[in-house]
Parts: sequence; structure tokens; C-alpha cells
Amino acid sequence: MKKILSFFLALTFFTTVSFAQAAKTQQPTKTKKETTATKQVHTKKDGSADMRYKENKAQKKPDGPKKKDGTPDMRYKANKQSAKKNG
Repeated sequence: MKKILSFFLALTFFTTVSFAQAAKTQQPTKTKKETTATKQVHTKKDGSADMRYKENKAQKKPDGPKKKDGTPDMRYKANKQSAKKNG
């Protein structure tokens, strides 16, 4: 009886060990620089930037100085030229 009990105990142990999952290897996480470098620029069918996406809105910035509230100061030539280009 003792041999049968030890046999089933050993059998249970080995089946449990054989079905155990292997430890998952962790993939290295992307750093902030890698994620910003791989951002995709969304475009429309005509090839221009699609302004519904955050990445494309960040690209549209005035060239010259700004006022205290953050809007471009239109007294400067660079801001006037960028306003003509953008629209």
C-alpha cells in the first residue's frame, strides 16, 4: 500500500512539473526617445498632413516670438510670413 501511495504521489508531482509553464522572458521596453522617433505622420489622400491627429498639430508652430498668452505676435515679420503659408 505504501508503494502504491508513493507511486501516485510521484506521478502527480512529475505531471505537475511537466505541465508547468516556462518563465516568460521580458522584452525590453521602449524608451521615450524610441517611441517619439517611430511616430507615424498621418496624411490625407492628397499627401498633406491630416490635422485631426495630435502628431501633425504639433508640427504647425509659428516661426517668431509669441505674446504672453501664447499666440504669435503679429508685429514680427516671421509670424506674418508663417500666417500666409499656413493659411
